[in-house]
Amino acid sequence: MTMTKSLVTAAGALALMAAPAMAQQAPQMGFFITSAPLQGGNLGGLEGADRHCQVLATAAGAGARTWRAYLSTQGANAVNARDRIGRGPWQNARGVVIANSVAELHGTNNLTKQTALTEAGAMVNGRGDTPNQHDILTGSQADGTAFSGDADRTCGNWTKGGEGSAMVGHHDRQGLNTEPPALSWNSSHPSRGCDLPSLRATGGNGLIYCFAAN
Repeated sequence: MTMTKSLVTAAGALALMAAPAMAQQAPQMGFFITSAPLQGGNLGGLEGADRHCQVLATAAGAGARTWRAYLSTQGANAVNARDRIGRGPWQNARGVVIANSVAELHGTNNLTKQTALTEAGAMVNGRGDTPNQHDILTGSQADGTAFSGDADRTCGNWTKGGEGSAMVGHHDRQGLNTEPPALSWNSSHPSRGCDLPSLRATGGNGLIYCFAAN
């Protein structure tokens, strides 16, 4: 065997040995916060919100998965956010596990300002940053289920970009006090309205959580 062939063979062997390690290091993103809003609370319904998640995930190289917005709806055919995001586990863009299951996500999860990243792996502004953008639209109760009653908590099932209200969570788990709602990632307080200026006035930017359902 010539020296050239020996070098090629050795390089090939090293590549084969390195391939599994590289595969293990590549994160399988299954969760992110959208890096940009749509039209306030008017997301085009659940379908429009899901499409927004899919488009951003595709741009980030994760379009092969089926993406769902973590949003509930209200009314006769109410949808629970927890029922539409798959079973987990979910990793962020840097490969950090957010939660291993739906139960863990709504219990003791690993969702913080440092882990609740955008599809590009960037942190989202939180309390103390300028501007504060920690209000994430969810329309959900703390257990991930829909609200009953007549009070609007979903900006008209995500079709209103003006009057109305939506329940938001704090992705940085910080608020005006240390009571459970202030520290909740998915159910902190209702917004003042559904247009972007109103959402921004209380510390948001019309952003949503996206999860890979498969």
